[in-house]
Amino acid sequence: MGEHDVAVDDAFDAHDDLDEALRIFDAHRRRLFGIAYRMLSTVADAEDIVQETWIRWQNTDRSKIQEPVAFLTTITTRLAINVLQSSHTRREIYIGPWLPEPVNTDDDPALGAERAEALQFAILLTLEKLTPTERAAYILREAFDYPYPRIAEVISSSVVSARQLVSRARAHLSSARDTPTDATAQRRLLEAFLTAARKGDAHELEALFAADVVSYTDGNGAKLAARIPVIGRERVAKFVAAFAHHFWTGKTIDWVHVNGQTAATLTENGVITTMVTATTSSDGILQLLWVMSPQKLSHVGAVSA
Repeated sequence: MGEHDVAVDDAFDAHDDLDEALRIFDAHRRRLFGIAYRMLSTVADAEDIVQETWIRWQNTDRSKIQEPVAFLTTITTRLAINVLQSSHTRREIYIGPWLPEPVNTDDDPALGAERAEALQFAILLTLEKLTPTERAAYILREAFDYPYPRIAEVISSSVVSARQLVSRARAHLSSARDTPTDATAQRRLLEAFLTAARKGDAHELEALFAADVVSYTDGNGAKLAARIPVIGRERVAKFVAAFAHHFWTGKTIDWVHVNGQTAATLTENGVITTMVTATTSSDGILQLLWVMSPQKLSHVGAVSA
């Protein structure tokens, strides 16, 4: 066999090896995205992490990797931790409240997870209060059911430390996790809210709210977007009623499922301008969550329901 034949064989082997690497990576891509999205709460950042994980997987000596999914999960999680440690600096220049980027979960109900844990806005918002490592440990345990020894390997800690991190995260998240998430009740309250809001009826609105309701608007400077949270039943009712005469005019309302919960989109001239959803409990609406930042509305994809 000549040098040319050897070179051709080597090229074929390399091509086959890359095809196998891609096959393995594609088999786990949605899981990796699910981890990265829960960690970072934005689609673009999650996709960047997945792409960087692919580059590292492509360039590593895969013959030495006994468990590809463990390797890929570790890379994804550690990259996300690194991004989280610098992301708060970026958010300091954000105009107004920052909310997770909504993702349509009709198309991908579990975002690559065995269960849809750590997707709803109430959980993602509370996760923002955790350290990056606590967040990683909680997500791997609660959303992906990872055993503690594997979590310890991923975050470079002891098993005892991994358990402590998850325990602390659960304590932080207890109120958000205990919020009833009955889909029918949540949609019913959201529908009633939209009806009262469009009428501008402050009394009807107050009847729907829990006493300590909070309205958050993520607009990053968008027109009509509130730049501070509005807190309390009476204040939120007056706030929503005040813009009823102009805010809803000319807008079409559609229903979507984002982050595992019902939401409404407002569309004007074929463009989604607002998404609104609510965190609810037996006491009424706990949180109103408005997303008006155009950059965060591209993955909502209104679907009539």
